Amino acid sequence: MAENGIGESLLKKNKYHEDCPGCKIEHFKETNTGVPFKHLLYVGIVVLCAALPISSLFPFLYFMIRDFHIAKREEDIGYYAGYVGSAFMFGRALTSVLWGMIADRYGRKPVIMFGTISVVIFNTLFGFSTNFWMAVSTRFLLGSLCGILGPMRAYASEVCRKEYQALGMSIISTSWGIGLVIGPALGGFLAQPAEKYPNIFSTDSLFGRFPYLLPCLLISIFSVGVIAVCCLLPETLHSHGGNGEVCNDSVALGAAAFESNSPRKSLLKNWPLISSIIVYCVFQLHDMAYAEIFSLWAVSPRKNGGLSFSTADVGEVLAFSGLGLLLFQLFIYPLVERSFGPVMVSRIGAVLTIPLLSSYPFLAMLKGLALMLLINCASIVKNVLAVSITTGLFLLQNRSVTQQQRGAANGISMSAMSLFKAIGPAAGGSLFSWTQKRQDAFFFPGDQMIFFLLNMIEVIGLLLTFKPFLALPDDNIS
Repeated sequence: MAENGIGESLLKKNKYHEDCPGCKIEHFKETNTGVPFKHLLYVGIVVLCAALPISSLFPFLYFMIRDFHIAKREEDIGYYAGYVGSAFMFGRALTSVLWGMIADRYGRKPVIMFGTISVVIFNTLFGFSTNFWMAVSTRFLLGSLCGILGPMRAYASEVCRKEYQALGMSIISTSWGIGLVIGPALGGFLAQPAEKYPNIFSTDSLFGRFPYLLPCLLISIFSVGVIAVCCLLPETLHSHGGNGEVCNDSVALGAAAFESNSPRKSLLKNWPLISSIIVYCVFQLHDMAYAEIFSLWAVSPRKNGGLSFSTADVGEVLAFSGLGLLLFQLFIYPLVERSFGPVMVSRIGAVLTIPLLSSYPFLAMLKGLALMLLINCASIVKNVLAVSITTGLFLLQNRSVTQQQRGAANGISMSAMSLFKAIGPAAGGSLFSWTQKRQDAFFFPGDQMIFFLLNMIEVIGLLLTFKPFLALPDDNIS
C-alpha cells in the first residue's frame, strides 16, 4: 500500500519521533487499519458531557423564569427565557477561538480536561440560581470556560484513518445530538422533584428549596466521571522538540504525503472552510431557536396555541428522540454519507425539515394518544434531520484544513456558531412571546408564524449549500 510505503520511508529517515504523542497516533493508524473503537468511545463520552448542560434547562426554563418573578405578564416569560438560553452561547462565542489556539499550541487534552472541570463547577452553580442574574452569569461562565467541542472535533478526525473520519464525525454528532436530547429529558423528569415525587423529596429538602438543582447536579456528577475518561485520552498533537514545542512540519506518518502537497494558508482566506462555517452557522441558528421554541411551545397553555405539557411530558418526547437519533447515526448515517456525500445529505435534510415544521401548529389540535404518538414521531425525525445536516458540515470543515490548523479552524467555527446560537434563543424567545399575543391575526396566526419563520431560516441555509457559495475542500488535504 502507498501509505505503508510512506510510513516505512519516514521510519528509515528517522522522521518518526518516539516521544511525540502525535506520531504515536499516526503510527497506531498506520499499523491498525480497523475502526478505533476505544478512542471513539472516549470521544463520544466526552462530547456527551459537553452537550448535556447546553439544553437541559429548556424544559424547566419557563417555570424557572416564572419563579424568579421577573416577568410582569405570562406572555413575557419567553423574553427572559431567551436571555438565559443565550448566555451560554454568547460566552462560548467570545472564547472558542482562544481555546482552539490553546489546543493547537499545548494540545487537545489540556483544553478538554479544563472544560470538563468547568462543567462540574458552573453547571452545579446554575442549579442553585435564586434569581435571573445569577442564572445568566453562571450560564455565561459555563459557556466561556467550556471549550470542549472544537478540540474534540479536531481530535475525532485525528484518531481515525481517513476512511473512518465520517464515522468519527458521526460519533461526535450522535453524542452531541443525544446530549441535546437527553439533557432536556433529564431536566424535564427531574426538575421540581418535590412537586413530582413528594414521597421522596420534601418541600423543605435541598431539592425542594432549589427545585432545578437535581438535573444539574446529576449532570455534574456524570462530568466528574468523565474527568477520569479524559485522563485516558491519548494526545494527538505533534510535539517534536525536547521542551514540548509543537511541531509544524509535515512529518506525521499517515498525513505526510498529503500535507507536503498542501501549503498552509490563512484560515480566513480558506473559502471551503469559511463557506462551510457560514452554512453551518445558519443551520445552527435554526436548531437553537427550534430547541428554545419547541420547549416553550410545548409547555405553554392551549389557549395560546401550546400543548399544555408538563416538564415530564417534554422530557418523555425528547428521550424518545434521543433513542431514534442514536440508532440512525450509528447504523444509517455512515452508509447514507458514503452513498450521497455530506453536501447532498445536508440538502436532503433541509428540504425534509420544511414540511415537517409546517405541520407542528396543527398538532396542537390533537389530544391524548394521537398527540403523543405524532409529536414523538415528528420530534425524532426533526432531530435526525438536524444532526444529518451538521454532521455533513463537520466533515467539510475538517477536510478543509491540515492537522496543524484544525484546532484553530474549529475554534473559528465554534465562535461563529456560538454567536449564531446565542442569537437563536434570544430571538426565538422574543418571537415566541410576540406570536403568543397574535392568536387572532389573519396572516399566520399565533404559532403558525413562529414555525413559518423557522422554515425561512432553513430555506436560507438550503440555498447556501449550492455553488457558487459553498466550495468543496481539496481531497488532498488531510
